[in-house]
Amino acid sequence: MSWFRALLPSAGPQSMLTLITVAAAVSSGIYLSTVVLYFTRIVRISPMQVGAGLSVAGVACVVSNILVGRISDRRGPLGVLRASLFVGAVATVGFLAVDGFAMYLIVIPAAAAAQACVQLLISAMIPRVVTSRANEFRAYIRSVLNVGIAIGIGLAAVAVQWDSALVYRVAIIIAAGFLTAAVPLVAGLPVMGPAAATAEYHGDRWIALRDRPYLALTALDGVLSLQYRIQSVAIPLWIIGATAAPRWSIAAIDMVNIAIVVGFQVRASRRVVDATAAGVALRRSGWVFLIACVLLATAHGRGGWVVVLILGVGAAVLSVGELWQTAGGFEASNALAPPQDLGLYLGVFGIGLRMADAVGPALLTWLCISLGVIGWYVTGFILLAAGLLAPVVIRRVASTRDRYALVPAL
Repeated sequence: MSWFRALLPSAGPQSMLTLITVAAAVSSGIYLSTVVLYFTRIVRISPMQVGAGLSVAGVACVVSNILVGRISDRRGPLGVLRASLFVGAVATVGFLAVDGFAMYLIVIPAAAAAQACVQLLISAMIPRVVTSRANEFRAYIRSVLNVGIAIGIGLAAVAVQWDSALVYRVAIIIAAGFLTAAVPLVAGLPVMGPAAATAEYHGDRWIALRDRPYLALTALDGVLSLQYRIQSVAIPLWIIGATAAPRWSIAAIDMVNIAIVVGFQVRASRRVVDATAAGVALRRSGWVFLIACVLLATAHGRGGWVVVLILGVGAAVLSVGELWQTAGGFEASNALAPPQDLGLYLGVFGIGLRMADAVGPALLTWLCISLGVIGWYVTGFILLAAGLLAPVVIRRVASTRDRYALVPAL
């Protein structure tokens, strides 16, 4: 394990936060890769019911992120992180007890919401654990998250290949075990009280939900986050339905994305040190996403190594855009949130990604698959428009911070 320890930050709390991230990410990778097949093939829940449950889980993620973010701000994040890890582990083990749709509707939202809350709390704790260059550590955590998810997906691939009830259940137990193992690691983090521990605050307790400039930024990030669904939904369907590319190219493209994000996320984030730089990064990502969409559109009707090359380059360009979008979104969401309400604001900011998860698959299937080449162009220009608007919206958010920051009570 010496090679793994070499990847960890030298500081104790940072190493502990990294290990918690890895554990949660491996569990998430197993969850993402097995949940649909396990419940449809083994438990025999209909695909429509599985999809409905995942939609409910998406709503649960949004609501729980907002509530947990606020609780973290007012009571401190460590207890909430322990509870989220524990609930996630129990809900994941609960998969084994599901024998119908009703039980499924209980455990899936609980597991998904717990996973989302763990990621939120890790993001909210980074500024309190890292005293300098927090943006680089956020990028490092993003890379670690991708590595962990890739490991989880690899473990889940064994279950998918065997397609056996026993192997699926072993994978589920492993996923729960990683979350359980992370619970005692929380004790290695420094004590963190409420974010507003030095003063009592008055005003709107849910001010983030009424902070219209910040909500506009959240919406723009949600539009840009459609790029994740391009990677996971539009490209595989495009390869199968509109090109003669070999099926293995789908997995190869996923590996290209993981390699680029893991290898270059920290480097891409080094100059994104304030809200202004975040706006530049988001604008740059919009242009890159447009280029990627145009490249991917040119794969239509092609075959052989030419189409593999086009798809590979297009996916690589898309991944570069992801680097800048992630760096810009991380920095803007943190820098423009009042410190005493950081958890709540990050929970609200996460709504953009959750909406992209909910709307993206259907929207991109219609645009990129049903409309074809022209739909790829439309998608690219939608992402470009969001990127171009980002610096304008960020300036607006920055100019209104005095209005939305809570004032210490006298």
